[in-house]
Amino acid sequence: MKNNNLSYKSILDIILNKDGLYEGDLIYYFRIVFKFAQNLHNPYHNMRHMLHVMWLCYQACSFYKDEISARDMRNLLIAAIFHDFNHLGLSGDDSSNITRAVQGIKKHVLDADVPYLSGIIKLIEVTEYPHKLSLENLSLSAEIIRDADLAQSLGDVWIQQNIFGFSAEWKQEPFEVLQELLEFNKGLKFHTLWAKQAFPQSFIDDKNRELLGFIDILKD
Repeated sequence: MKNNNLSYKSILDIILNKDGLYEGDLIYYFRIVFKFAQNLHNPYHNMRHMLHVMWLCYQACSFYKDEISARDMRNLLIAAIFHDFNHLGLSGDDSSNITRAVQGIKKHVLDADVPYLSGIIKLIEVTEYPHKLSLENLSLSAEIIRDADLAQSLGDVWIQQNIFGFSAEWKQEPFEVLQELLEFNKGLKFHTLWAKQAFPQSFIDDKNRELLGFIDILKD
């Protein structure tokens, strides 16, 4: 992902809110996820994925810093780091995973964030896949977290994270997942201007050509 207009921060800088972009910091929530989440070692829906979605949401917050309030940014980042909290790491109905994530944030939410809990939960629910909620009447924050969640296949570690991660969770052969990822990427459509600039169609096309190349050399 290349976009010289965005200033990328480390996970630690985001958690500490070094730039004061959003309200408060995420130290407490990072501690909760790090110490208590039951999905940290999942093949795909793991700590890396939750932090990657949070990291991308932070980039989007930087992009939309004049359009999203500091409070709404905080809600978005909390939802991002919790969106797969206690994910079962199995194929099948994702609604149970959303329920587990919602239960997690309800249990651990800070008193100061309780007035905004319903909004945080709505953002978590937007990530249920396959998507059930239309984005037509949803907030910019909802569009951001969904785009961030979908972007994992375009990251630098997609072979390990996506191919072998989903292979283990879905109980499928890696080559099957590789083919499915190509079809997923072909239909990948982002909603926000941020995501469209961060992951332009030319970038997605290059990734698909790479996928096709791997498929070609792995065929029997």
